[in-house]
Amino acid sequence: MHPKIKQVLQVALSLGIALWIFWFLYRDIEFDQLQAQLASSNWFWILLSLLIAWAGYWLRGWRWALLFRQEADQLPVSSNRAYHAVMVGYLVNLLIPRAGEVARCTVLTRNNGIPLGQAIGTVLVERSVDLLFMAATFFLAFLLESQLFISLAGELVDISALTSSLLDKLPLLVGGTAVFLLFLYLLGKKYRNHGLVNKFQLFFRQLLSGVRAIGNLKNPMGFWISSVIIWIIYFLTLYTVSQGIESAANLSGSQVLLVMVMGTIGMIAPVQGGIGTFHALVAYILVVFGVPEADGKIFAAIIHGTQMLLVIGVGLISWILMLKIPAWKKPFVS
Repeated sequence: MHPKIKQVLQVALSLGIALWIFWFLYRDIEFDQLQAQLASSNWFWILLSLLIAWAGYWLRGWRWALLFRQEADQLPVSSNRAYHAVMVGYLVNLLIPRAGEVARCTVLTRNNGIPLGQAIGTVLVERSVDLLFMAATFFLAFLLESQLFISLAGELVDISALTSSLLDKLPLLVGGTAVFLLFLYLLGKKYRNHGLVNKFQLFFRQLLSGVRAIGNLKNPMGFWISSVIIWIIYFLTLYTVSQGIESAANLSGSQVLLVMVMGTIGMIAPVQGGIGTFHALVAYILVVFGVPEADGKIFAAIIHGTQMLLVIGVGLISWILMLKIPAWKKPFVS
């Protein structure tokens, strides 16, 4: 099968699953219910959540720019240009899951001359740090809502069965990994002078360079403080929306944090923009907290829908602005 056809089928399948989950979840919601909820919502809080979310996107761009070292044959990566690249990435993610990370790196490769491997290396640094903060957020939610968290985890995942399965297959996993790594080593050794292998080696050296960048930052404190603020902003985005919807206004801070955890899990799912999975998990946890089922579903639709509109609107602006910038050309050295 042609790679492009395969990619289109994968995207179509992912989108189909997302839309089916969305339809299944909202099939019993009447339009009048949605209209009444929208009319009764306090849009000051909802619009404030969009402003806070936008600040988070800009801060993410500023943090990303810190990871780039200026090279003699590259344009410096400004905070604004990194921000626009980030928004292009979010926009692409709405079409093709997980493709946004490559898309934003490609933008900087085109406009700043940043090697693609180096840019992806910096994204890996970001993702590693975000994974650390996500784990810390989950742990904090567990501490604040420990009994409920344990109950939910038990319903969603059979932990004992999962652990038993991994232990049973551990020798196979270790052996298979070792054989695969040995195969790659022998293949690379045999074809080490091949042009394609050299390109892969260059790519991974650039990748490693990006990963090491965090140890050589000029502003490491700014990087870590901005990382903390980004996750606080995620929380504030949900909290402000909850204040704007009457049925969710009485949620405590720890409950909103657990809603954030469930929403994060929903967004990790390999579907476009977390469509369906985000709505299902957020609505589920709100029902657990005593919010009426219809209100919980509408809450999820409002927070996700407004955020999607923000990403589409701002992302398109960033995409247009970046396209207007002439493509970078390597300086001629005589």
